Amino acid sequence: MSDKKSNKIAAVILAGDMAEGMPSNTPLVLHPLAGQPLIMHTVNATKKTIGDFPFLVIEKDNGQIQRVVDQSAKCIVLDELKGSAHHLMQTEHLLRNTADYLLVISADMPLLTYNTLEQFLAAHLEPVEGVQSPSPITILSFQTLDSQNYPRLIRGEDGNIEAISDRTDVSTDKLKPVEYDAGVYCFTAEWLWQALPISSGSEHRLIDMVQMAIADGLPVKSISLTNPIEALRIENRIDLAEAEAVLRQRINEDLMLNGVTIIDPSSTYIDAQVEIGLDTVIHPNTYLRGTTRIGEGCTIGPNCFVVDTTIGDNCEIIFSETENSILEDDVDIGPFAHLRKGAHLAQGVHMGNYGEVKDSYLGPGTKMGHFSYIGDANIGPGVNIGAGVITANYDGKNKHRTEIGAGAFIGSDSMLIAPLKIGEGARTGAGSVVTKDVPPNSLAVGSPARVIRKKEEKDGS
Repeated sequence: MSDKKSNKIAAVILAGDMAEGMPSNTPLVLHPLAGQPLIMHTVNATKKTIGDFPFLVIEKDNGQIQRVVDQSAKCIVLDELKGSAHHLMQTEHLLRNTADYLLVISADMPLLTYNTLEQFLAAHLEPVEGVQSPSPITILSFQTLDSQNYPRLIRGEDGNIEAISDRTDVSTDKLKPVEYDAGVYCFTAEWLWQALPISSGSEHRLIDMVQMAIADGLPVKSISLTNPIEALRIENRIDLAEAEAVLRQRINEDLMLNGVTIIDPSSTYIDAQVEIGLDTVIHPNTYLRGTTRIGEGCTIGPNCFVVDTTIGDNCEIIFSETENSILEDDVDIGPFAHLRKGAHLAQGVHMGNYGEVKDSYLGPGTKMGHFSYIGDANIGPGVNIGAGVITANYDGKNKHRTEIGAGAFIGSDSMLIAPLKIGEGARTGAGSVVTKDVPPNSLAVGSPARVIRKKEEKDGS
């Protein structure tokens, strides 16, 4: 077997002429799929296969795609749309003397896996028996009994490919699978650049390259997909939903095989970039989105919506929502809690039902009662926040911060009017409206609250 590492392999993703059947202001390849733009699934699988950045051929002036892809691919912008072979030809000045083989993929095929592409490349690099020169083309194919709008491979009695047809009226045996061209090719560069030049004004397709090789008597190889669903090309929102379901199943199965318990995979929605640790349990109707990271031994759900959140070990979240937040180890929140952007709950924090935290740090061991709102605050360790506590952080023009020292006790229904500092060990009475700083180890009560004594006096110390 040939070693792909000893050969120079480049990958080209063609996004120059995507489907026009999806009404949308967003380019087809940027529609979200399992938490990522559709194009990134193709880019990531391709990059992993060849170990380098792929080239992405896109339509003229489509800056949206370039911004999303950023440094993940090298973009080539088309001046005109003249067919897939013409689009591939736009890479010649970059690849003619730098790549021995070209892997060519359409950008609207997000279900192709690294394993499939790895096997496909290996098949192309295998020498053709009895032939001195390498095969000019290898085709990725799939077989199905269902009629498909793909070019068909036509084989002779010897089993070799003798033609490729994009006609839809060719009669076939209803009980015999039909072999289709999936639209993924591997080319030997030496042959490709000699065969590719085309006349101006004509449309030239990659299947025409296949016909050209066959007409010249050159061997054309193929490898068939084990799972035909990988050949799905996204043309509309129905295809997008089908691809979403396939990816969701793959993600869930991979997590379960690696030590995560998912009680009901059919009602669990996990994005491709999410990471989950060993022995964590995910309950039904849970959505884990974006770059969420979850540690070991956690319980998430049921009915949770978690976005771009980092969660430590042994945490519990039930019937709650978190976004752009951090939970350290041994944190429990919910039910019906809401962590907004910038919330940071240190180790051992408890947050009760109907609580909300925004842009605030809660120190280790702090307990936050139910029906409370903490915004723009820095709270020390071991603080008790009673039910119904509110930090009034906005004065109509600016946001102000609240600081609460270690071991403080904030009585139920206290309203803390920022900017405000409450010292270590201080207390507020139930229902207090605190407008001025409270010294350490003091008790403040009333509306507005005033300090009535030091804790040391009460304790006789």
